[in-house]
Amino acid sequence: MLDARTPGILGHRFAGWLTSLLGGPPSVLLVVAGAGLCAIAAADLRANQIWHALRASGQLTWELTTTAAGYVADVFGIVAEWVRDRRAVASVRKLANSLPDPVPSQPLTEGLTEAPAEAAVETRKALPSGAWEAPSLEILAPRRPTEPVDPHLRDQARVIEETLASFGIEARVLEINQGPAVTQFGVEPAPGVPVSRILARMNDLALRLGAAPIRMEAPVPGRRMLGIEVPNLRVSVVGLREVLESEGFARSKAQIPLALGRDIAGKPVVADLARMPHLLIAGATGSGKSVCINALVACLLSQFTPDQLQFVMVDPKMVELIGYNGIPHLRMPVVTDMDRIVGTLKWVAQEMERRYKLFAAHTQRNIDGFNQLARKNGERALPYLVVIIDELADLMMTAPEEAEKTICRLAQLARATGIHLVVATQRPSVDVVTGLIKANFPSRIAFAVTSQIDSRVILDMGGAERLLGRGDMLYLPPDASKLIRVQGTYVAEEEIEALVTYWKDLGSPQYNGQDLEDVETLGKPADPTGDELYERAVELAQQTRRISVSLLQRRLGIGYPRAARLVDQLEEHGIISAAEDGRAREVLVQGELTPPE
Repeated sequence: MLDARTPGILGHRFAGWLTSLLGGPPSVLLVVAGAGLCAIAAADLRANQIWHALRASGQLTWELTTTAAGYVADVFGIVAEWVRDRRAVASVRKLANSLPDPVPSQPLTEGLTEAPAEAAVETRKALPSGAWEAPSLEILAPRRPTEPVDPHLRDQARVIEETLASFGIEARVLEINQGPAVTQFGVEPAPGVPVSRILARMNDLALRLGAAPIRMEAPVPGRRMLGIEVPNLRVSVVGLREVLESEGFARSKAQIPLALGRDIAGKPVVADLARMPHLLIAGATGSGKSVCINALVACLLSQFTPDQLQFVMVDPKMVELIGYNGIPHLRMPVVTDMDRIVGTLKWVAQEMERRYKLFAAHTQRNIDGFNQLARKNGERALPYLVVIIDELADLMMTAPEEAEKTICRLAQLARATGIHLVVATQRPSVDVVTGLIKANFPSRIAFAVTSQIDSRVILDMGGAERLLGRGDMLYLPPDASKLIRVQGTYVAEEEIEALVTYWKDLGSPQYNGQDLEDVETLGKPADPTGDELYERAVELAQQTRRISVSLLQRRLGIGYPRAARLVDQLEEHGIISAAEDGRAREVLVQGELTPPE
């Protein structure tokens, strides 16, 4: 006799056959379903009044067997259908894995200008419009650890109060703000104490603190106190990545955000190049000017694709910007030849005029309205164009009149077309940073300079002569009259190389051959008789028989430089005599005068 706890032989063999046929989970499902159905059938039969009548006749077994067999057949059909579906899904997945990856469709947009195939200087191809992707910030160096709070700051605050008290000035230090390069002590003078008395003790405070140079800001904007800025013992490096990842940069609504650095309170300073709309940078050699330019370029390369922003770079020194050659953002190769710089600026002015004509044809006022209309119609938007000139002094020495005229014209008119200038110089003198140029560059950055005169040339006020160098700068925003002291962002050469390599791997610049020809043509020296007033000057000489600079100024309504240039041209062509004791020049040619061809 078999033990009741051991399974039956028939049940054991049936379970093995069912498992080998369907697998473990379906077999369990089938057995459970069969047991449940048998229980349901038994309950139904037990509830029926025929139960008692059939029990005696032996028909119960037959009815129960027939009903259970029907239920089991249904379950077998369900399980078989599930197995077929599972095998079908597996075969479809296998077929899908064997197929090649789909090729993304390219947008069918027509560019505003078509670059000829021979214009590309490299064999790499540019990606189609809209297929670019800005790099991740992981490509930049990680954030550097923050310098700990100096424990001697409270002692320095006590020294400031004691020094002022020794001169009969009652004041107290209200707050201390430690920045990357300097620490600002907020000093509140007692009622009746003039601020000028505290400002007059700047050198005495520097002597007592043992820190030079110090700078005073009176008053601190929005506060009832003046700020005494004392250099830190150690300067904290402000990396580009930490500013780009900061909350202040994320909240910025700037169209073309620039990560300038951190202020004296350690807060990130973010500027909008679209609102500036042009930036003038000046500072002595080694003050951090070139590092600032590279940081601005790296900041833009980290955010914008070639479809959104492009560059025109001018580098007469052939050192700072030449490394960006080959990135797809360049509208033309980095300009290093002095003979081509003026032609490049004239080409930018020509591009500005072309954009204005394009806006007029579509009844739009600026680049924002035009790009919104272009995106709405599925057309290609215009990219911003940033023109970077690394050394203005070399340009002003080579062609001062043409350079000043073209730069000022661009600064006055180019904002609406999305063209922005970033001009830098290491010689902030009045013959380089002229009054006309300065009037058209409301946003300026001054690094350390040697004298207060140079600071006034850049900022129209002193203060830059007391900067520390190595990225310490004064920033004049376009909508504020107060200067902001900032420790500029630093970008290592390895970070710049990583950004350049990233963009070069994606594609090469597609230079327009016609643009390069226009640069060569516009850069050629003009015809000496090309002045439209030259013929009028010849007619005036024929009428008066005597010519002078003052006469041309009065009769033609022009300035002294242009009138003197016309007189020199008339003398060169043998029409008038040479200068003699400041008297008017006599006309040498008799009869009707005709301009030389």
